Amino acid sequence: MGVGVGSLNTNVFVTLLVAVMVFIMPLVDWLVCRHLGLNLQEGVSTNPKADDLMRLRQGVLLIIFGVYLAAVSYLVFFSRDAYVDYLVHTVINDDVFTSVDIDLGILELFVLAFKEGVPAALSHIHFMQPFQISEIYLNVMLFVPMGYLLPYVLEWFRDRVQIAPVVASFIGSFIIENVQLVTKRGYYDVNDLINNTLGGFIGQTLFILVAYVLTHPRWRHDIVSTARWYLYARGRTLYPFLTNIALPRATILATDEEAVWDFYVTKLGLRLRKQTVPLDSAGTSFLLGMGKSGLVIHCSNEQRELPKQYVTISVKRLPALKRRLEEDGIKVSDYESDVFTDHRSIWFEGPDGVRITVVED
Repeated sequence: MGVGVGSLNTNVFVTLLVAVMVFIMPLVDWLVCRHLGLNLQEGVSTNPKADDLMRLRQGVLLIIFGVYLAAVSYLVFFSRDAYVDYLVHTVINDDVFTSVDIDLGILELFVLAFKEGVPAALSHIHFMQPFQISEIYLNVMLFVPMGYLLPYVLEWFRDRVQIAPVVASFIGSFIIENVQLVTKRGYYDVNDLINNTLGGFIGQTLFILVAYVLTHPRWRHDIVSTARWYLYARGRTLYPFLTNIALPRATILATDEEAVWDFYVTKLGLRLRKQTVPLDSAGTSFLLGMGKSGLVIHCSNEQRELPKQYVTISVKRLPALKRRLEEDGIKVSDYESDVFTDHRSIWFEGPDGVRITVVED
């Protein structure tokens, strides 16, 4: 990438940028949200205007992300003059090899550090070209906020935090390198592509370690319980199918076919996938669905008392769904905290007293 102003001022600016966006910003965000009564764990907020305030918070975060992108654009495009020729650098890691001289082997350095201390080992490391070290540092640090802010600001990246931010960092760096090559405002450097991607990975890791800890007070318990489960489940029957298994269908009982059709199909909008009528009874069975979810309803078409039944679904935009349900004349509960996830939830009743709970995903 070749950051345009390879000076102490640029190093300080980028370091402060990373510190503010990765450490100070989430702390301020958490303190402000706690003061305003906003729940960042997707649970029930105490502030009655929580939804409006959360939308305002999202707008502020997008502005901050835009400021970061503007700063990156200035440093990699507009802080330099265009070159005369097209320049390409494809030798991997030669900047490191030519900038650092170590007069001992790596193993010998570790042995020396153990026996005589770290300062003695560092005395055998010589920096030959500080400017190149500065460039490497800048190209790594410049993309740390990218890997951090993408999942912090955008839900799509949060849902895929294990891989999506670092992939986006690689793609962003690849685009920058090619634009620099075409416009001659810099040169295409494979090492910069590697360093930027490394910065994105560091930012992604910091998000998991910093933002997750701030918004999940039970993080220690979650990590320990997950580790225990992995150790226990590895040899069990379903473990090899971990990434493929799903629960796409729930089954309930009903008494009135017309009530079932009016509520689940006409009001909620589920699609009839299949209907069967057993020959030896007056009942009807429906397979209704939406997306990958399925609901089987066995309707007896006779009045009888049914046991209490429950169906739980999850959605990403719970406030919007709540409004739509109320607009369609369906009585919906106030927000509650789901006892298993602490996320916000609502519930409403269908025919035969079926309690349908919706948990915010």
